[in-house]
Amino acid sequence: MTKDTFLQLADQILLLDGATGSNLMAAGMPRGVCTEEWVLSHKDVIQKLQKEYIEAGSQIIYAPTFGGNRCSLSLHNLQDQASQINHTLVSYSKEIAKGRAYVAGDITTSGKMMVPAGEMTYENAYEMYKEQAGYLVDAGVDLFAAETMINIEETLAAVDAVSSICDLPILCTMTVEADGSIFSGGNAVEAALALEAAGASAVGVNCSVGPDQLVSVIRNIHENVSIPVVVKPNAGMPSIDDQGHAVYNMTAEDFARHMKVLIENGASVIGGCCGTTPEFIRQTAQLIRSL
Repeated sequence: MTKDTFLQLADQILLLDGATGSNLMAAGMPRGVCTEEWVLSHKDVIQKLQKEYIEAGSQIIYAPTFGGNRCSLSLHNLQDQASQINHTLVSYSKEIAKGRAYVAGDITTSGKMMVPAGEMTYENAYEMYKEQAGYLVDAGVDLFAAETMINIEETLAAVDAVSSICDLPILCTMTVEADGSIFSGGNAVEAALALEAAGASAVGVNCSVGPDQLVSVIRNIHENVSIPVVVKPNAGMPSIDDQGHAVYNMTAEDFARHMKVLIENGASVIGGCCGTTPEFIRQTAQLIRSL
């Protein structure tokens, strides 16, 4: 996918997929395991989910490479298998997409605090992302998605790293509070402006809260940038059941209705995060067709 192609698609409403992690857990993935390692041995589970997203209307699916960076894999002593893991997981998604949807190389935070609060430097983050991005480009991803980011500088390192090895589009979404503030400092608008200047193809928010709480955040981002705005919210706010599982309170119909409001306030690249299922994407796709 070229950057021009991405912009043409986003000129309409571009539909992403929904949650991966919460659906894998519902399908039997235990807590505390390395998601990437579990998916490697459960190809049928991830492909069934992604097939359902494509059938529901997703134009872009995220390869299950979310924690495929060296830092995250090292927590499970898998850092030396990073190349194989990323290549194999992308192949699962490409095999199921079969030209019906684009496949995004999914990358996320290292999980480490950036200096001065922690030990991760811009340079270290850059090298980490450059390594994973190289594997993902070799594996044939169509674009990149840097998601669930919690630090502006680390996200800039991701954009710079991807840009250093390819010219593919990169979508950047931060995790924010309902007021737009970012966990490690700054806010969604500051992040969006910095990422646009760095060369991001689209900016916005994912995870965070439900779509009903993000209207002003999305409107403020849209009013301050000239690139497409992404929103991939949770299925409302979760409660914890007796077994310790997160239970999200929003129905697919309610989710789609609130996504319509976000579109009206400037979002043009949309999908779902924690708690959303293919049915949420199906309902949202039906809503888009009625606009």
